[in-house]
Amino acid sequence: MPSDKISGRTAEQRLLCEAYDSLGSEFVAVYGRRRVGKTFLILETLRDRLDFVFSGMFGVNSKIALRAFHKELTRQGAGPLPVPTDWFTAFDQLKDHLLSLNKSRVAVFLDELPWMDTPKSYFLQALSSFWNMWNNSDVMLKLYVCGSATSWMVDRLIGDRGGLYGRLTRPIYLAPFTLGETEKYINETKQLNYGRRQILDAYMVFGGIPYYLNLLDRKLPLAANIDAIIFADNAPLRTEFEFLFRSLFRESNAYRRIIELLATKLKGLTREELARDSGISGGELTKILQNLNNCDFIRYYMSPQKKKRGKIYQLTDMFSLFHLRFASAANDGHFWTNLGKTGRRNAWAGYAFEQTCLHHIQQIKMKLGITGVLTNAYAWSSKACTDQDGRTLPGGQIDLILDRNDGIMNLCEMKYAQGEYEISAELEEQLRNRADLLRTREKTRKDLRNTFITLYGVKQGLHSGIVDDEITLDDLFT
Repeated sequence: MPSDKISGRTAEQRLLCEAYDSLGSEFVAVYGRRRVGKTFLILETLRDRLDFVFSGMFGVNSKIALRAFHKELTRQGAGPLPVPTDWFTAFDQLKDHLLSLNKSRVAVFLDELPWMDTPKSYFLQALSSFWNMWNNSDVMLKLYVCGSATSWMVDRLIGDRGGLYGRLTRPIYLAPFTLGETEKYINETKQLNYGRRQILDAYMVFGGIPYYLNLLDRKLPLAANIDAIIFADNAPLRTEFEFLFRSLFRESNAYRRIIELLATKLKGLTREELARDSGISGGELTKILQNLNNCDFIRYYMSPQKKKRGKIYQLTDMFSLFHLRFASAANDGHFWTNLGKTGRRNAWAGYAFEQTCLHHIQQIKMKLGITGVLTNAYAWSSKACTDQDGRTLPGGQIDLILDRNDGIMNLCEMKYAQGEYEISAELEEQLRNRADLLRTREKTRKDLRNTFITLYGVKQGLHSGIVDDEITLDDLFT
């Protein structure tokens, strides 16, 4: 039965339970960004149905890992056994223990699987052999695995072309919480009683990552919580950013370089721009971008401006964005509280709100009534240039366009304002000119609609008629 201790994750819990209850062996892999709640999901959902649980350890060699495996096997009921010298022997011992339970189905949970796959350990081959052992057995094996190194999970396990090819029965992707799920977790599970503005602010710092949100203390206001969790001496997330990359990627410095570059430009960077500015190119850059995308740090979109529909890469991890903007400059444990409503903080908030909107494209489409319409979401920019007649054409930028398959483009303005957003005469003219520029440069015949995404809506006035569609903060919580 699904656990009432888990906030949301209803579909994922159902899949885990269906795998356990099915009339055959199952190989289930849960993957997603580090700290997103994979381990908690499996342990809480399956609870006392698990017959063996083991977690890999970061940075240890196979000899130490095998000793730890042996210790857990003994602690969880196996008889006196010699310490295995390889994973083939370890899994043989595990199978013997499971069969000795005299059950029709046995459930195993291997956590942090990528950390077990150390060099020259032949771990994957042994795991494949272990899984294949049950093909002709009357006992059904329910094998659950997960790992934070999503790139490893995708490339080495889910996409394996060796002994595990086609063996995985249920891959389950665990995404960060949306704003609506964050609200439920903060107010129902944590009982913090935050309003939606506070929940948005917490989301813009921590993203929808349950582990980070769980650190919030109901006795402290949000600003003080952020100081205690990130900026104070010995704060639990003070070194989190560095650990994220060290624990996920062997060449962590190269990954950090790419993330730091992407943090400087909301609309994203092309592969060519990243190669030029980072000094990383070729297959190494391809691997880094693929892995960062798999681990939910970045996304890419297809730019219609590129002749070959080139990819534009964007940083989407909220915590990384916050860390790169502020953590290195913080010099005391009250940094965030004392920063107040400064220009620096307001500039970050505008940027982070735009990123939040990118995380909630489905909610935006729902408000617009186009949930089922095929849509490409991307940023657009054009540099000033001279046309064939020698006239100077201005440049322009749109941070989010919803390019729809029904002949419409939503040109989105995302504004993090303290109250209703008031449109000035200058902005109205800018919006009209920008739409004309887009139509001229891209030669599009689609209808262009000015769409404002704000916290509290657009203030009605002389220039508000330029707005075709409005989306508010409440709509993002849908």
